[in-house]
Amino acid sequence: MAAILELRAVKAFYGQSEVVHGIDVAVEEGGMTVLLGANGAGKTTTLRAICGMVRSEGEILFAGNRVDRRATEAIAAVGVAHVPEGRGTFIGLTVEENLRLGGYTRPRRAPANMQRMYGYFPILADRRRQQGGALSGGEQQMLAIARALMMEPRLLVLDEPSFGLAPRIVEDIFAIVERIRKEEKVSVLLVEQNASLALELADHAYLLETGYVVASGSAKSLADDPQIRRSYLGY
Repeated sequence: MAAILELRAVKAFYGQSEVVHGIDVAVEEGGMTVLLGANGAGKTTTLRAICGMVRSEGEILFAGNRVDRRATEAIAAVGVAHVPEGRGTFIGLTVEENLRLGGYTRPRRAPANMQRMYGYFPILADRRRQQGGALSGGEQQMLAIARALMMEPRLLVLDEPSFGLAPRIVEDIFAIVERIRKEEKVSVLLVEQNASLALELADHAYLLETGYVVASGSAKSLADDPQIRRSYLGY
């Protein structure tokens, strides 16, 4: 299957400090790829490089076209939706206003897309008049994902969607993401602290350490690797 996203020898920087060191990563169209690693490994920085939020070198190709020299809004416009760590919900806006904001690039389809999001996340329909700040952590994460999907992206980039959430809520969210991936044909690039769950869902995985890719392959092959199991899966 063809790759919808390719990183070729990508470096990423904060100021003059090189944080990611020439990595190669690919996400297959319609697939899910997970980036694993300890805090400080460069996972979030990699996502920010893809979305044009930090300075990068090397090639980043989306649907065969280079996007590494484009502005963040231009990358979003071609079909890359980023849900950052911490959710980024607009807490002073209602659920419905958050979704409308997510759909601003597709104004004619926004009403239909909103109803589709309520189908995936029924709790958001119940809370549509509530402000984002009044939602639980799990509901805010659902809202952040739904708002990103209002853009009708081809690639959904998720940064630590399970952070701070109860295990049952995490399972519910990932079940919805998996359903959306299959039904909407949306590719997913995931950074996730729950390595065991992520490897169950993903097709491919990359393990980062201090800005380098130190292991990659099918998610199953990494899950079966004894060293990775000891270091990241706890057994």
